[in-house]
Amino acid sequence: MQRATYCRRSPRKGHNLEVGIRSVCAVSDPLFVPYLPLSAIALTPSAARTLQPLVAAGATLWVPPALMPLPDARPYEEPFGAWLAAQWLQQRAFVFAMATGAVVRAIAPLLSNKSSDPPVVVVDRAGQFALGLCGSHAGGGNRLTRLVANYLGAVPVLTDAAADADLPSVDVLGVPFGWHRGNGNWTAVSAAGARSEPIRVWQSAGSHLWREQLPDDHPFVFATDAATAPLAPEAAGKPIAELWIDAVEREFPPETAAVQWHPRVLWIGIGCERGTPQALLESALARVLAERGLTAEAIAGVATLDLKADEPGLRSFCRDRDLPLQVFAPEVLQAVPVPNPSEVVAEAVGTPSVAEAAALQAAGDGAELLVPKQIERGEGGAATIAIAQAVYEFTGRSGRLYLVGIGPGATAQVTPAARAALQQADVLVGYARYLDCVAPLRRPGQIVEPYPIGAELERARRAIALAEWGLTVAVVSSGDAGIYGIGGVVMEELRQLGWDGREPAVEIFPGITALQSAAARVGTPLMHDFCAISLSDLLTPWSAIAARLEAAASADFVTALYNPQSRDRKRPFAAACEIFMRYRDPETPVAIVRNALRKDERVYRTQLDRLEDAPVDMVCTVIIGNRSTQFYGDWMLTPRGYLGFGADENTPADD
Repeated sequence: MQRATYCRRSPRKGHNLEVGIRSVCAVSDPLFVPYLPLSAIALTPSAARTLQPLVAAGATLWVPPALMPLPDARPYEEPFGAWLAAQWLQQRAFVFAMATGAVVRAIAPLLSNKSSDPPVVVVDRAGQFALGLCGSHAGGGNRLTRLVANYLGAVPVLTDAAADADLPSVDVLGVPFGWHRGNGNWTAVSAAGARSEPIRVWQSAGSHLWREQLPDDHPFVFATDAATAPLAPEAAGKPIAELWIDAVEREFPPETAAVQWHPRVLWIGIGCERGTPQALLESALARVLAERGLTAEAIAGVATLDLKADEPGLRSFCRDRDLPLQVFAPEVLQAVPVPNPSEVVAEAVGTPSVAEAAALQAAGDGAELLVPKQIERGEGGAATIAIAQAVYEFTGRSGRLYLVGIGPGATAQVTPAARAALQQADVLVGYARYLDCVAPLRRPGQIVEPYPIGAELERARRAIALAEWGLTVAVVSSGDAGIYGIGGVVMEELRQLGWDGREPAVEIFPGITALQSAAARVGTPLMHDFCAISLSDLLTPWSAIAARLEAAASADFVTALYNPQSRDRKRPFAAACEIFMRYRDPETPVAIVRNALRKDERVYRTQLDRLEDAPVDMVCTVIIGNRSTQFYGDWMLTPRGYLGFGADENTPADD
């Protein structure tokens, strides 16, 4: 499976000076961070109780003064309309537990544009349904609706056409990649997509990953050059909407159904005399962009020589535009081939090129020099500008890795937190079978990358690369990701890469393990001390496995055996049976659960002296009881001692 490699623009190529301000928000649930500050508004005690769980996620619960005191709530100021108008300008999102009509009347005077309005979710007072009212696309309202629904145990209600068509909406498809929205009639083009009318796409910059998940009947017609791409016969002769994805600045007539996304692919190389003011840098860049028809919205960052890192004009230029500044040592820039080297510059700063070489170095492998160096002189100094276009865009986002355990695979067994993580992620990476299990939980526009069994390291490396690039990646594991799951592979690979423990951020969402699933199908065999041992000797020496089996058997642990036996690997299971027979009664109860809680589940009950002949394979979990475990009808029980029997005398009877 061939996959492109993506990486963030990091200090691996030079020294990275991040210019700008980042806010850090401490919150119990990181999934809500993009929507904070978030106001949850309730007018009655029952509605407040419904919304109260959102406080733990970071929301502020607002109620009328008459309801105070109320735990975790704050009273809003009277009158409600004026207070809400002030909140509208300060909050990123709103969740109302009110009648939908009342919410519509309250927010109607505040709505201005769907691309800038905050998302609004309405929850019924019983918490059964969560309705995405507005801000569903650009504001992230659809994601917020799903998130709130998962958090409250409600059913999400999405009414926009894109969600119904299983398509990414045109006005949000570039969000995961940090693209900037340009000019155009977004309403007309979005409406064309909702009606499944053709949308011609001209893309000369940015990732193509968004294309890979489109359904077969998608409306996009991809053009490769200025020639008209072929249209379906039924579309011939009809007006066609257009989507441009590049670094070019365009103006469209108001009646034209055309829009543009601008991936951040332009790296601006700057050289300047000492003390060159910010105003001169601004005018030089504006002139170059205008002459070449490029847009400032496509700028990824600024690059220069490390000797210029402390230039006040350059630093304020980057700060005001919220652009990263990368600086490189002279010996790094010396090695970059450029069309216009200068001996004078080499004698002065140790490299024959600053602007061109820095732009190309920052843009990375495969970069194209769009604009050779341009010199502008003015009052207070001189500036040299060059522009390189990168193959892959700078997302400007901090990536995240979600290690998600989905349990046995049925969607009903996926925890609400894991559901929310899967739906919030930009990318799902995992074994193909596991991704199929969570297909009903996916949302339109998500990138899904399936892998064959045995490709654990490849999965981990791909997920890390995408997260380093700035995407939120859910790595899907059956059971629990941290128990014989992919989570350990990801963490080991991060450590191998010198991960600093912070970026990309890692969140772990536990799942129901095979041990728990198997136990639930046969009774309560785990009511006393227990352990789990994998019999796979592919990565663990058999001597270590045997020692653990001896210890567990002799210490009378209830023992769950994972990966017990494959077609070509039978010796470990036979040896395990022999070891336990030396320490346990031959009639010790044993349960074998194959594909626990899945549609082809099978449960077998036997005893220890017959275990070696039982039907066991790699999708079985074997539970061997301890000396007090017993069968009661079809149930397997391990007494804890609450009723005075079956437990060690020193075991505390607690829960």
